[in-house]
Amino acid sequence: MSDDSSVLPHIVVVTTGSAGDLFPFLRLALGLRARGHAVTVLAPDMHEELVRHSGLAFHPMPADPAVLNDPDLWHPRRGFGVVWRAMRAGMEAMHAFVAALPPDQPCTLLVHPLAVAHADLCRAERPGIRIVAGFLAPSNLRTVHDLPVLGPFPVPRWMPLALRRWMWRGVEVSAINPVVVPELNAARRLQGRAPVSSYMDEMYSAPDLSVTLFPEWLAARQPDWPSPLVCGDFPLYDPHPDAAIAPALAQFMRAGSAPLIVTHGTGNLQAAAFFASALAAAQRLGRRIVFLTPHRAQVPASLPPTAFWQDYCPLAALLPGAAALVHHGGVGTMAEAMRAGTPQLIVPMAYDQFDNAFRVTALHAGLTLKATSASASASALGDILERLLQSPEIHIGCAAVKARLAAGGSLDGVIDAISKTVSKTGKI
Repeated sequence: MSDDSSVLPHIVVVTTGSAGDLFPFLRLALGLRARGHAVTVLAPDMHEELVRHSGLAFHPMPADPAVLNDPDLWHPRRGFGVVWRAMRAGMEAMHAFVAALPPDQPCTLLVHPLAVAHADLCRAERPGIRIVAGFLAPSNLRTVHDLPVLGPFPVPRWMPLALRRWMWRGVEVSAINPVVVPELNAARRLQGRAPVSSYMDEMYSAPDLSVTLFPEWLAARQPDWPSPLVCGDFPLYDPHPDAAIAPALAQFMRAGSAPLIVTHGTGNLQAAAFFASALAAAQRLGRRIVFLTPHRAQVPASLPPTAFWQDYCPLAALLPGAAALVHHGGVGTMAEAMRAGTPQLIVPMAYDQFDNAFRVTALHAGLTLKATSASASASALGDILERLLQSPEIHIGCAAVKARLAAGGSLDGVIDAISKTVSKTGKI
C-alpha cells in the first residue's frame, strides 16, 4: 500500500439496487483501498450495515422501500422505468456529496451503469472528475453481435446485424429514452449543455474507462462495446466469509438428502406464488427444499418437515451441500452457483436475467424456465428439475465452469486498470 494516499484521487463508489448490485462494487472498493486510495461508498441507506461491516466509509443515499411493492418492478419492459424513478433521490444525494468535496481534491466516480449519466452531470459542475463504469452483466452492454436474447425474446443467429440494430433502437425509443432523456436533458439545459438523444449512447461515451465485472468466457469482448474497456472477472464478495451456517439450518442440511435451494433475490416481494409452486414441485419429486429469502411472508406459511426457511446464509457455505439452486438469474447468484459447481434452474423475470439464463444454459451449467404463471407451475417446475438433476451433461458443465473460476481471472487487472486510470498522470 502507498505511504502517501493523499496524492491519490478520492474514489467515490456509487451503486444502486439490491445487495446483488452492491457486492461487486464493495469488492472493487476494497481492492482500490488496498492500493492506497481513499474510498467512500454511496449506496441506498438500507445497505449501511453491509458497507460499514466491510470497513469502508459510507454515505447513504435515500431509497424508498415501497418500490419493492410496485407490480411493475419485475415487468420485462416497464421495470426499467420503476427503477429509474426510484433512483432520483439517491442521485440527488450523489450530486450533493460530490459538490461538497474539497475543490482541490482529485476525485473519481466508480459507478453502476445506471449512475453514469448522473456522474457526467457531476463532472460538468466539477471539471476534472474521472468516471469509471462497472458493467455487472453482459446484457448491460448494448451489442448487435453477441445477442442471444433481447429481453425475454430470443434473437436467431441468422438475423442480419442491420435488423438487430433496428431492434435495439426500437427498445431504446420505446422503453428507455422516454423514461430518461427528458429528465436528463432538463438537467443538461441548466448546465448550458447540448441535449442528448440516446441514453445508451451517453452511457457509453461518458466514462473515461469501462470495465466488465464478468469473465470473457461468459461473454467475449464485442467490437461495438465502449472503449477504453478492460475485461475482468466476477467480483464475488461475501459480507460474512467466516460465518457458519445457522445451527438449525445446518441440522436440516445433515438430516437427509441434499436439498434444493430456492431463492428469488433479496429485493423480490412478489415471489409468493413461485415459492408455493417450488414447494409443491419438491414434494412431487420427493426432494427436500430450503427457501432462502429475508421476506418470510413470501414463503408458504406452513412448511412440512422436508422444507426449511432461512432469512440469510452465504451461498458459498450452503451450495456445496445442495442438489441444485433455483433462482431468478441475478448475475451474482449465478456466479456463486458456478463457483460451487451447483446445477442451476433459472426462472428469469426482467433486466439481465434472461441473458444470464441463456449463457448458463449454453455452458451446460443449468436450465431455464420462463416465469409465466403457466410455465412456472408446480408441474412445469417438477419436470424441468427432474431433467436438471438427472442430466450427466449438466453435471459435466457445472464441473467445467467451477474449474474455470477456480483457475482465477483478471479482477486484479481490473482494479489495477482503475487505479491507473484515475491517478493524476495514469493513462490506459
